[in-house]
Amino acid sequence: MTVQNAISGSGGGDSIAALAVKGVSHAFGDKRVLDDVSLIVPQGAFVVLLGLNGAGKSTLFSLVTRLYDNVSGEITIRGFDVRRKPSQALQKLGVVFQSRTLDSDLTLLQNLKYHAALHGFQGRDAAERAAHALEVVGLADRSGEKVRALSGGQARRVEIARSLMHRPDLLLLDEATVGLDIGSRESVVKIVRELVANQGLGVLWATHLMDEVKPGDFVVVLHKGRVLFSGATPDFLKSTGKTTVSEAFRAITGTAAVREEAA
Repeated sequence: MTVQNAISGSGGGDSIAALAVKGVSHAFGDKRVLDDVSLIVPQGAFVVLLGLNGAGKSTLFSLVTRLYDNVSGEITIRGFDVRRKPSQALQKLGVVFQSRTLDSDLTLLQNLKYHAALHGFQGRDAAERAAHALEVVGLADRSGEKVRALSGGQARRVEIARSLMHRPDLLLLDEATVGLDIGSRESVVKIVRELVANQGLGVLWATHLMDEVKPGDFVVVLHKGRVLFSGATPDFLKSTGKTTVSEAFRAITGTAAVREEAA
């Protein structure tokens, strides 16, 4: 299938997209890892960036977050170009990376207050933001415990709380449920979907797990650095003539879809 038109709908009726990526390519030396990638995350929408390991998902996230510099195309967050107005753009962005980044020797509250300080929040403001964020992810009663006492799923929820401290409009989550048992996976996904439904956040959820795509989601299939489909999940199934996301993914990419068994 040829590259589809970018997603044009919006879950929240806001005409300014949470994230817009237009014509972005990227290479490491002679190896091109992204090839003319375009996608849109409407404000108030849950968009799944679906691709196998090595598809280019993490590279795209690195470009959006300015860990890498995009030298082609355009990336905007809430209308702010990440190259021309990085401060304004990144103020609208919360990120949960695939690698664990909490300090295990600090408490949940200390981790969040330290992150708040990086954003310029101090004292009572930082403490209130941290308390609210921990309440959102269901861990307010454990704020005084050290991170090392948490399960993998609980630690991931703290990372989501940390990403909310500066009240962003857009969340990027890179393989947020990898390595978690099925109960923890469901808990993490539920929290993020509630943020979309209740707070109108735009979410780009990168995963290789087909069962994390739901009928109401938008889906962007990224394969070997190229977008093969961008649109609503029912349209994805219809366009491939398949009845499941796994079958549709296999058909469009010519690969075996990946399933992760619960631990």
